[in-house]
Amino acid sequence: MNKKYDGLNALVLGAGVSGVWAARLLLSRRCRVTVLDEGKVKFGIRNEELGIRSCWQGALPDEAFDVCVASPAFALGHRWIVECAARGIPVISELELGAHYWCGKILAVTGSKGKSSLVKLCANTLNAAGIAASPAGNYGIPLCQLVLEQSDVNQTKKMWAVTEVSSFQMEHSPTFHPQIAILLNFQPDHLDRHADFAEYRALKMRMFANMDKLAWPHQKGSCAVSRDLALFPSGVDVDPAILERTTCERFGDAPDCDWRYVPSAVRSKHYCEETAPLGSWPIAGAWFDNGVLGLAAAAAVPALLHAGVGARAIEEGFKNFRPLAHRVQTLGTDARGVTWVDDSKATSLTALAAALRMVKKPVRLIAGGVLKENDLTFLKEVLAETTQKVYLIGECAGKMADVWASSVPCEIYGTIECAVSAVAQDAQRDETVLLSPGTASFDQFSSYRERGERFARLARAVAGL
Repeated sequence: MNKKYDGLNALVLGAGVSGVWAARLLLSRRCRVTVLDEGKVKFGIRNEELGIRSCWQGALPDEAFDVCVASPAFALGHRWIVECAARGIPVISELELGAHYWCGKILAVTGSKGKSSLVKLCANTLNAAGIAASPAGNYGIPLCQLVLEQSDVNQTKKMWAVTEVSSFQMEHSPTFHPQIAILLNFQPDHLDRHADFAEYRALKMRMFANMDKLAWPHQKGSCAVSRDLALFPSGVDVDPAILERTTCERFGDAPDCDWRYVPSAVRSKHYCEETAPLGSWPIAGAWFDNGVLGLAAAAAVPALLHAGVGARAIEEGFKNFRPLAHRVQTLGTDARGVTWVDDSKATSLTALAAALRMVKKPVRLIAGGVLKENDLTFLKEVLAETTQKVYLIGECAGKMADVWASSVPCEIYGTIECAVSAVAQDAQRDETVLLSPGTASFDQFSSYRERGERFARLARAVAGL
């Protein structure tokens, strides 16, 4: 059956992972494909590979493109995006393209912190319960890749794409429609990309714009069909139009939530499975009691129940869950009683503040890198309450020192190697050494993963972990 983007003259901006798979999916749909990128070949697209025309660092080709698929790295103000708008070329995201051709169901997760962990928890639990699922989007594989890898249409219809969705992707995803959608939390982030917090918030909320109450086939259980489910954290204002169109429930730690997180359990206010009332789901282990994962669990329970997973399978999913690396990850406690924690994934100041509140106090903090926000002052209070000293690295070290020095001792070390060496000398028994940069990593590292791995190696070397 022909679909909207079949057989078009398509332009793909970006030869990274998402661009590669968007180009390959378009090619499989009989499109003429041109890939345009500002850098060098990154992930294997070569000139004329599979019939794809590649251009590097040039101007937008002077021809009549029917559609442009833009990788998330291209901001709305990028010259190529602006030129597409001027020439009347519709711009969509890789996520939008993949979702258009995906014939399974989508469980989508957005928010400012904890998205990847929630995607992993849901995908693993679905698979363990015998319901086919794959992580996709920003965590997992591009949705276009998942479309190409699932050749059995009948099997794919039963499958869930558990998809991490960013605000960048929602800039160009006008018809994206998940059957289950979770807004995990809201914190100021990516304000170097978006005009302000209001724009960032609106892009997150756009993920729910196409959800409705149309029935879709249920996986198992007593109900033959189910309806779209939108899950929001307690206290977040939701557009009345979304509330009218969609089944909405609240999660959090407030007593009036539909799904409430309490230490080591998630409690339901109203849910029943057949005739057996289910009051709470015990959460095994200490993973969830750090504040972020606990609230993620309160969102995961209704999402998984709605997708057809039974209560016992959800309990097993919690029991078997292990969090992702570089997210408030305890590396170990050394012989002196100093605990070393890797939170390299903290690329925003609000994530840094959350980490300071989670870990054992007092803290010796390593922070700095490429700052994405302008307001550093709101951290002064939590730093004064939790932190012995800040060891500053990277591009914004001087700015952080200027703002924070009146609340906590700050010293600039420049590199992570120098900071770790110094903190190893200073740290005392029962203190925590925390890498939680509060920034992007691209001044000194290729990614937050490389930054966290470097810290872990250094910590093990100096502390004998």
